Amino acid sequence: MILYVATTNPGKLRDFAAAATPGVTIAPLPNIASIPAPDETADTFEGNARIKALAYSAIAPGQIVLADDSGIELDALGGAPGVRSARYADDEGFPATPGVTTDQRNLACLLDRTRHLTGEDRYARYRCVLIAARDGEVIAIGTGDVDGILLDTPTGNGGFGYDPIFLISEHDETMAELDIETRLSLSHRGRALADLLAKLKSADFA
Repeated sequence: MILYVATTNPGKLRDFAAAATPGVTIAPLPNIASIPAPDETADTFEGNARIKALAYSAIAPGQIVLADDSGIELDALGGAPGVRSARYADDEGFPATPGVTTDQRNLACLLDRTRHLTGEDRYARYRCVLIAARDGEVIAIGTGDVDGILLDTPTGNGGFGYDPIFLISEHDETMAELDIETRLSLSHRGRALADLLAKLKSADFA
């Protein structure tokens, strides 16, 4: 079974491909970079994932297309960054610095906005909703989350996004310190894909 992922994010593509099970091939949706991206106007992860999955599957007839929305949440920040995780620095008006990537800027912004937090207020979670659609119809939804603690100093060179400051509660390392196999066994994306694949299999799509 081939599943096409509707993303241009190389980190997500790498993670999903590594988390695939035998008999399942994960591939980027062909020519996605030239396809106008739909506006992510929902206020939930599921809503935005649904918008993308339906839009992209409608232009890939007969294919199963996956789209996700994911991010990091802190209860102490009212659930922020949440669905705005990829745009957090822009939303907060955090200054841009030449040579600093979007991921690095978002991470720096979150560190700045949480510098006053201590103890349980630094508890965080990664959350992912992954939707499979075919011919403009949703056929399965997978979800995954993982709890962690937000560090005040980035540690590790793996992963992407907020991984260098996300210490896994059940593992004494940040997401960015883990090897890819361990990271995917614990990560929200790996768990969401496992949940989705199980549902596709039970529905006889696999």
